[in-house]
Amino acid sequence: MKIKSTNQNDVLTIAVEGRIDSTNASELEEVINKEIRGCEVLVFDFEKLEYISSAGLRILLGAKKFMGNKSMKVININSVVNEVFEITGFSYLLDTEDD
Repeated sequence: MKIKSTNQNDVLTIAVEGRIDSTNASELEEVINKEIRGCEVLVFDFEKLEYISSAGLRILLGAKKFMGNKSMKVININSVVNEVFEITGFSYLLDTEDD
């Protein structure tokens, strides 16, 4: 998994490449915890994400709770990740944009 974060004008964008699963979800969580403070908008760019497991979903849910009433969205979702979101109900919990 590769993670790239950028913060411009209080908009934190986290792009993830590869897979988010139980072996590496903590890496994503560390990046989020380090970068999220002070941001008004959190964007996860999943253009190059191949798969997300329940461990990754837990990380997204934690970020959503931390953001509270602030904006959080997930963009560039492919069909595999979208199917996971649909099955788990995350498509209703998160503001998403398909690829």
